[in-house]
Amino acid sequence: MAEPKGGGAQAIARTGWLRAAVLGANDGILSTSGLILGVAAATAAPHMVLITGASGLVAGAMSMAAGEYVSVSSQLDAEKAALTRERRELSTDVEGERRELSAIYVERGVDPALAPRVAEQLMAKDALAAHARDELGLTTETTARPIQAALASAAAFSAGAAMPLLMVVASPRGLLQPVVAVASLICLALLGAIGAAIGGAAIVRATIRVTFWGALAMVVTSGLGALFARLA
Repeated sequence: MAEPKGGGAQAIARTGWLRAAVLGANDGILSTSGLILGVAAATAAPHMVLITGASGLVAGAMSMAAGEYVSVSSQLDAEKAALTRERRELSTDVEGERRELSAIYVERGVDPALAPRVAEQLMAKDALAAHARDELGLTTETTARPIQAALASAAAFSAGAAMPLLMVVASPRGLLQPVVAVASLICLALLGAIGAAIGGAAIVRATIRVTFWGALAMVVTSGLGALFARLA
C-alpha cells in the first residue's frame, strides 16, 4: 500500500484518533454518570451505586470495543477487496489503468500533456501503490486497523467512565449526586472544548452544546431513578 512522503496524511490520521478519543471519553463520562445518578436516585446504598457504575464501565468499554472492531473490520475487508480488484485490473489492462490514472491527475490540475508521463513514472515505480493512493484514496496512514481501533475505543471510554466512579468514592456522604453531576459536567465541557479545538469548530458553542445535553441526560436519568424508587 502507498507510503506517501510528508506529514500531511499522518497529521490527519492523528487528528482523527484524537477526535475519536475525545468522543469515546465523552461517551464514558455521560453514560456512566447518568447510570450512577439514576441508581443513586433510586437507592441510598453507595456500594450499590459503585457496583452499578463499575459494571457500566466494563460493559460500555466492551461494547465500544466490539462495535469498533466490527465496523473497522468491515472497512478493512472493503479496502482489501478494492486492492484485489485493482491488482486484477492492472494485470489485465495496464494501458487502460494508466489512462485512468492520467485522467485523475488532469482532474486535479496537472497539465494534460504532463499527466500521462506522471502516471507512467509512478506506475513504473509501484503501480498498485499509485492506484491505491490516487484512485482509491488508500495510504498506509489511513489503513483500517480493527484491533487498534477497538483497544483505543475501549481505553477512551474507560478513561471517561472512571471519572464518575472516582467521584462516587470521593464524595462525602449525602452529596454523591451533586458531586458526580458537577464534576461530570465540568469534564464534559472541557472535552467539548478540546474536541472543538481539534476540529476547528467554535469552542464556546460546542462547549455549551455538550454541557446542555449532558445536563439533560443526567436530569432524565435521575428523574427515572427517583420515579422507580417511589414505585418500588
